[in-house]
Amino acid sequence: MPAGSDVAAVELVLDAHAEVGESPVWDPGRGELLWVDIPHGLVHRLDPVTGRDVSFPARQPVGAVALRATGGLVLAMRDGFGLLDAGGERVRIVCDVEPDRPGNRMNDGACDGAGGFWAGTMALDETQHAGAVYRLAPDLQVQQVVADATIPNGLDWSLDEQTMYYVDSAGGGIDIFDHDPLTAAITNRRRFVDIPATDGLPDGLTVDAAGCVWVALWGGSAVRRYTPDGGLDAVVELPVSQVTSCAFGGADLDELFVTSAVEGLADEELRRQPHAGGIFRLRPGCHGRPPQRFGG
Repeated sequence: MPAGSDVAAVELVLDAHAEVGESPVWDPGRGELLWVDIPHGLVHRLDPVTGRDVSFPARQPVGAVALRATGGLVLAMRDGFGLLDAGGERVRIVCDVEPDRPGNRMNDGACDGAGGFWAGTMALDETQHAGAVYRLAPDLQVQQVVADATIPNGLDWSLDEQTMYYVDSAGGGIDIFDHDPLTAAITNRRRFVDIPATDGLPDGLTVDAAGCVWVALWGGSAVRRYTPDGGLDAVVELPVSQVTSCAFGGADLDELFVTSAVEGLADEELRRQPHAGGIFRLRPGCHGRPPQRFGG
């Protein structure tokens, strides 16, 4: 795909007007896209074939959601990690996170190949270094894995799980860690790519089946694809400025779903981008990977 792809190639799947749409996750068993509206505490299920979207309340802000190996969902919520059993109707908090920091909430998250669920925390007022990243193990034990985070966002792993990609949106780029798939230990943090502030803030990301990294740009009206060596491979522009995250889905995992937000947009900006907060789809000519699941 060439850089600067035509906006016309991007399809609006759901005109959701989400305050902060985030955490798209494909559910292959149901052929649906999970996504959340963070401040409204809503977990959505979207059928992209029919356009039907249903939601249920998590009863507090929810930053991320992932599938469980046993059925149901795991969630990163304001107060900590929550579980929803298959067929359940109410989320139960299984581990409080940062109960001594009522001004913080959980944000984006993702599962590793060993079944752990990683998610970060951030201050509601975006105070620098007030948050952290935690890993919920399948046995429901929690470990802090990254300290001094400001706006922790995208997380994913290389095809061999030896590398973890990580975004702190306040840092102006994507970092990588060496990752031990057996112990979940991460070491040797370093910069993968720099993204100038004029291009937008890096937000959610996903790694495709070729090992390339797709990242959403908040304020940048685009998603970008980077090769494993950090080279910019593609830029896809969207008709909204606050692009939040992306995930592959569809029967062949060849569709990239992209979430967005209306939060903080002035009336004039909303007139220029009437579909802000929508869920978009594009077919980038490559495939994603099946979603990894929480083992607990």
